[in-house]
Amino acid sequence: MKKILASNRQAQRDYEVLETLECGIELKGSEVKSVRAGKVNLKESFACVERNEVVLYNTHISPYEQASYLNVEPTRVRKLLLHKNQIIRLIGKVAQKGFTLIPLDMYFSDRGLVKVTLALCKGKKLFDRRDDIRRREADLSIRRALKDRRRNS
Repeated sequence: MKKILASNRQAQRDYEVLETLECGIELKGSEVKSVRAGKVNLKESFACVERNEVVLYNTHISPYEQASYLNVEPTRVRKLLLHKNQIIRLIGKVAQKGFTLIPLDMYFSDRGLVKVTLALCKGKKLFDRRDDIRRREADLSIRRALKDRRRNS
């Protein structure tokens, strides 16, 4: 059972998610306390592979008030913890045109560790988004019609 602390709902709308993987994140002590309080924003964040390491950019973790001088910069670059073979596979996939790494959500695992669900995504075009909206509206109208049919019979 995982307790989701923050999610990037905009990523589902703007990107087509091809595959996901779970990874750890390297945090300081005061950051963990702030994450536990739910003060995380993944809205503009993304990940890159640099020097055989995956790093997370623009993730905003608010400073913990009681930490005083031990606080760090809210949007600092954070290292993601993955196995070497996973990183090598990601390097090959991200090298292809149009692919990017986007964090979908941040949560505590069963063991109490902070984890990030990282997704390999491809950006959607405007017409793709419109197709999604049309499909969603069609599904909704079908469900309504079935519900009305069940009520009337």
